[in-house]
Amino acid sequence: MDTELFVRLVGENVVVQGFVGGLVIAFMNLTGALLVLVWRDPSERALDSALGFAAGVMLAASFTSLILPGIDATGGDPLPVLFGVVLGALFLDQADRLVPHVHYLFTGQKRPDAASPADSLPVDTARLSSAILFILAITLHNMPEGLAVGVGFGSGQPETAIPLMLAIGIQNIPEGLAVSIAAINAGLDRRFYAVLTGIRSGLVEIPLAVFGAWAVSIAEPLLPYAMGFAAGAMLFVISDEIVPETHTRGHERVATLGTMAGVVVMLYLDVSLG
Repeated sequence: MDTELFVRLVGENVVVQGFVGGLVIAFMNLTGALLVLVWRDPSERALDSALGFAAGVMLAASFTSLILPGIDATGGDPLPVLFGVVLGALFLDQADRLVPHVHYLFTGQKRPDAASPADSLPVDTARLSSAILFILAITLHNMPEGLAVGVGFGSGQPETAIPLMLAIGIQNIPEGLAVSIAAINAGLDRRFYAVLTGIRSGLVEIPLAVFGAWAVSIAEPLLPYAMGFAAGAMLFVISDEIVPETHTRGHERVATLGTMAGVVVMLYLDVSLG
């Protein structure tokens, strides 16, 4: 997407740009969730490669669209951005203690560090409990993506924010599909409810995109910290959730190739649109 065309269509208000960015990535998430209606039984191999692709996009975007521009915004001082990276990772680490790890919900395994809260419940109630916990978990892990897009537009650099928006939107497609499949595995066995779970996980990105754009637009000194925070949270999700999920069923090679493809796509978007 051409930067000048985007600004001409959306306007120069960074909060409005953040809102549109949130709409785009949420729509892409919904698109992925709706795939479950036509691709009813994707193989584990296909899902792992798609999730690997999503991880590669997020990995490259964390550096090209958040960490490096954040350092540039400080005039070359990396400390504010690195401080934000640490805060973002710590925030996700602590938040993860409140909900089950996503990769254990995907696979149906029990976390080694905690008993499942649904263990002692009747089967139907346990499935519902697992589904609710799943929705909370995946919503938590959509938060950094929406925040990242909002912060990108709030920086006043649409030439950097647009590739980030497109990259996160693209990786939201396989992620949305995986959300719907995992919702089915968690007990929401009707396709309709699975799609609603995918929609729900995407909707959290819109208000966070608006908040991110608004926050850094009214308090410019927050920009490098916010960019680092979003990057740190995304990196935590990649390492703690996506990579373990794609390496538990014997598909490490295709998942790694998917990750490499995601990095290449993000770098191409960054160079061609930046």
